[in-house]
Amino acid sequence: MHHRDLNVWKESIKLVKKAYTLSADFPTSEQFGLTSQFRRAVVSIPSNIAEGCGRNSDKELIRFCWIAMGSLSEVDTQLVIAKELGYVNDAKKLMRA
Repeated sequence: MHHRDLNVWKESIKLVKKAYTLSADFPTSEQFGLTSQFRRAVVSIPSNIAEGCGRNSDKELIRFCWIAMGSLSEVDTQLVIAKELGYVNDAKKLMRA
Protein backbone atom coordinates (compact mmCIF):
# COMPACT_ATOMS: atom_id res chain seq x y z
CA MET A 1 0.00 0.00 0.00
CA HIS A 2 1.28 3.42 -0.94
CA HIS A 3 0.32 6.48 1.09
CA ARG A 4 -0.82 8.31 -2.06
CA ASP A 5 -3.54 5.69 -2.49
CA LEU A 6 -5.13 6.48 0.89
CA ASN A 7 -8.14 8.80 0.92
CA VAL A 8 -7.17 10.07 4.36
CA TRP A 9 -3.80 11.18 2.97
CA LYS A 10 -5.49 12.88 0.00
CA GLU A 11 -7.92 14.70 2.28
CA SER A 12 -5.12 15.80 4.58
CA ILE A 13 -3.28 17.32 1.62
CA LYS A 14 -6.44 19.33 0.85
CA LEU A 15 -6.47 20.45 4.48
CA VAL A 16 -2.87 21.64 4.18
CA LYS A 17 -3.74 23.73 1.14
CA LYS A 18 -6.73 25.28 2.91
CA ALA A 19 -4.66 25.98 6.02
CA TYR A 20 -1.95 27.75 4.05
CA THR A 21 -4.54 29.90 2.26
CA LEU A 22 -6.27 30.75 5.53
CA SER A 23 -3.07 31.53 7.44
CA ALA A 24 -1.81 33.79 4.64
CA ASP A 25 -4.20 36.38 6.08
CA PHE A 26 -2.83 36.13 9.63
CA PRO A 27 -0.99 39.28 10.77
CA THR A 28 2.70 39.48 9.86
CA SER A 29 3.42 39.75 13.58
CA GLU A 30 2.34 36.09 13.81
CA GLN A 31 4.78 34.91 11.11
CA PHE A 32 7.05 33.21 13.64
CA GLY A 33 4.29 32.45 16.13
CA LEU A 34 0.84 31.10 15.41
CA THR A 35 1.24 31.03 11.61
CA SER A 36 4.39 28.93 11.77
CA GLN A 37 3.07 26.59 14.44
CA PHE A 38 -0.26 26.17 12.64
CA ARG A 39 1.43 25.34 9.34
CA ARG A 40 3.86 22.89 10.91
CA ALA A 41 1.03 21.08 12.68
CA VAL A 42 -1.11 20.78 9.56
CA VAL A 43 1.82 19.60 7.42
CA SER A 44 2.62 16.93 9.99
CA ILE A 45 -0.76 15.25 9.40
CA PRO A 46 -0.11 13.89 5.87
CA SER A 47 3.57 13.54 6.68
CA ASN A 48 2.90 11.15 9.54
CA ILE A 49 0.41 9.17 7.50
CA ALA A 50 3.02 8.81 4.76
CA GLU A 51 5.72 7.83 7.23
CA GLY A 52 3.50 5.19 8.79
CA CYS A 53 2.82 3.70 5.36
CA GLY A 54 6.52 3.74 4.60
CA ARG A 55 7.27 1.58 7.61
CA ASN A 56 5.55 -1.42 5.96
CA SER A 57 3.98 -2.52 9.23
CA ASP A 58 0.33 -2.28 10.23
CA LYS A 59 1.42 -1.59 13.80
CA GLU A 60 3.61 1.33 12.71
CA LEU A 61 0.92 2.69 10.38
CA ILE A 62 -1.55 2.73 13.27
CA ARG A 63 1.00 4.41 15.55
CA PHE A 64 1.72 7.15 13.02
CA CYS A 65 -2.00 7.63 12.34
CA TRP A 66 -2.45 8.31 16.07
CA ILE A 67 0.35 10.87 15.86
CA ALA A 68 -1.43 12.46 12.88
CA MET A 69 -4.62 12.60 14.96
CA GLY A 70 -2.69 14.43 17.65
CA SER A 71 -1.54 16.96 15.07
CA LEU A 72 -5.14 17.38 13.92
CA SER A 73 -6.09 18.21 17.51
CA GLU A 74 -3.32 20.82 17.53
CA VAL A 75 -4.70 22.34 14.33
CA ASP A 76 -8.19 22.44 15.81
CA THR A 77 -6.89 24.23 18.91
CA GLN A 78 -4.88 26.70 16.84
CA LEU A 79 -7.99 27.48 14.78
CA VAL A 80 -9.88 28.24 17.98
CA ILE A 81 -7.05 30.56 19.04
CA ALA A 82 -7.01 32.26 15.61
CA LYS A 83 -10.77 32.78 15.84
CA GLU A 84 -10.52 34.15 19.39
CA LEU A 85 -7.82 36.58 18.24
CA GLY A 86 -10.00 37.71 15.33
CA TYR A 87 -7.74 36.31 12.61
CA VAL A 88 -10.52 34.15 11.11
CA ASN A 89 -14.28 34.57 11.10
CA ASP A 90 -15.33 30.94 10.85
CA ALA A 91 -12.69 28.36 11.66
CA LYS A 92 -15.15 25.61 10.73
CA LYS A 93 -14.70 26.51 7.04
CA LEU A 94 -11.25 24.95 7.08
CA MET A 95 -12.45 21.70 8.60
CA ARG A 96 -15.20 21.22 5.99
CA ALA A 97 -14.45 19.09 2.92
